[in-house]
Amino acid sequence: MDLKNFYYGKTVLITGGVGSIGSFLVREILKYDPHSVRVFDNNETGLFDLENDLDTKKMRSFIGDIRDKDRLTMAMEGVDIVFHAAALKHVPICEFNPFDAVKTNVVGTQNVLDAAFAQGVQKVVTISTDKAVNPSNVMGATKLLAERLTISANNYRGHTKKTVFSCVRFGNVLNSRGSVIPLFVKQIQKGGPITVTHSDMRRFFMDIPSATHLILTAGMLSCGNEIFILKMPTMSIMDLAEVLRDELAPRYGFDPKTIPINVVGLRGGEKIDEVLMTIDETTCAFENSEMYIVLPKDIPYVEYSPKAAVPPGFLPAMVDSFSSNDARLITKDEIHTLLCDLDL
Repeated sequence: MDLKNFYYGKTVLITGGVGSIGSFLVREILKYDPHSVRVFDNNETGLFDLENDLDTKKMRSFIGDIRDKDRLTMAMEGVDIVFHAAALKHVPICEFNPFDAVKTNVVGTQNVLDAAFAQGVQKVVTISTDKAVNPSNVMGATKLLAERLTISANNYRGHTKKTVFSCVRFGNVLNSRGSVIPLFVKQIQKGGPITVTHSDMRRFFMDIPSATHLILTAGMLSCGNEIFILKMPTMSIMDLAEVLRDELAPRYGFDPKTIPINVVGLRGGEKIDEVLMTIDETTCAFENSEMYIVLPKDIPYVEYSPKAAVPPGFLPAMVDSFSSNDARLITKDEIHTLLCDLDL
């Protein structure tokens, strides 16, 4: 089955639906002629703008917060698939506001899962991050808990509940709202300086269309318990800053040589490198040409948990390390090509 056939006629709800990933998901799903796409978000202006931009009768705007389980339960009536993208995502802000990070990323995720159970949703896919792997900060720790809650929800099915729960885990999304590219662009527009937290920092990355394709594929393939991870190259943040400076400075009337790049030090909880999966997860990971699937081991005493099967075309993963320190680092020329595709 392909994506068009799978999503045709379905009712899909997206939490955080006006964010960078959520809004692109809305646009892509609408291409497959669903019954409707419910966009759940607490950003009224974002919902208004997206409605006017798309101008379709198949989009439904739901104002609500994932901290409000009753509102989620009402919004999920008659829904087939939920993509849970709503979260607090900024590392420094979550470090300074840990109680709220827990309320949104942990309690909010449990509310999504409870509401999906209550309404008999077919599938729930939680959008996660590589910062959930061996987390060193509040944001990563809360997203790890969100993953564990999502996967463990499969063990609450009992005899009658049919909902299955899976996760998608990926790295930094290029040019998404609040990411490093918009920050660097603003700094270049002002004539600098560009601020980099560490000269050796590397990140897994993907563009928004690739992230969306992974999420939609996960929604189609999921049987419950899986963690889907896109295969991604890595990028040096220093290389990115230098390429952006050389490319954009002349547009704003500056000589690239006059814009300094200052190394300001790691922020609280920030890592130099990220990791795609833990050592334990590598023992139950499978791969094809574009993604990994981690299939957690069965819990022996849980009789009714769905047993995730390896999809056709996937083989046991052969890579020993999943750190951005070991993955292929793209060149400055490749970064330049990526930036051209982003049309900055």
